[in-house]
Parts: sequence; structure tokens; C-alpha cells
Amino acid sequence: MAITQAEVEHLAELSRIKLSPEELEKYQGQLSSILDYISQLKKADVKRAHLESGGEIKNSWRPDSVKDWPREEVESALKQGEIEAGQVKTKRVL
Repeated sequence: MAITQAEVEHLAELSRIKLSPEELEKYQGQLSSILDYISQLKKADVKRAHLESGGEIKNSWRPDSVKDWPREEVESALKQGEIEAGQVKTKRVL
């Protein structure tokens, strides 16, 4: 699928990029090649691709587990911070 030079100019304008005539010609060829490749991909039969990709999809997340910490370590950590309304006050993280 060929893209016209006017379309490349329009894309450059939308992108707020100034292109020289040589760059317009270069990008016209490159974008046409990309669109040709996309056309080939659209023709590919992918209806059965999920069946041939290695079997069923399963969740690979590990289960959450609670780890008990020694009371002394918890108290030591809490002493290092500022407690406000029963909660540890931390710096704002944006």
C-alpha cells in the first residue's frame, strides 16, 4: 500500500515535524514498506493460533503468603518512624 507524499506531509504537520523534501521522499518509502508489511499480516490466518501456541493459558502468579516477623524487629522498625493516629507516617510518594 503506497502512501502519498501529501499524506507524509500531513503526518509531519500533525507531529509538528519539519521535513526536507529528501526526508519526505525517504519517509514515504519507509512508511509504504511498513503499510505493505501490515497488509501481509492482515492476510495471515490466526484463527487457530492460540491452539498452536503451546497449550492452555494459566495464571503464573505465585500465591500470597503471610510472613510473621519477630516482635522485636517490628517494634524496632516502628520506632524509627513517626506514628500518627496509630499508623506510620511516611513521606509523600508521587
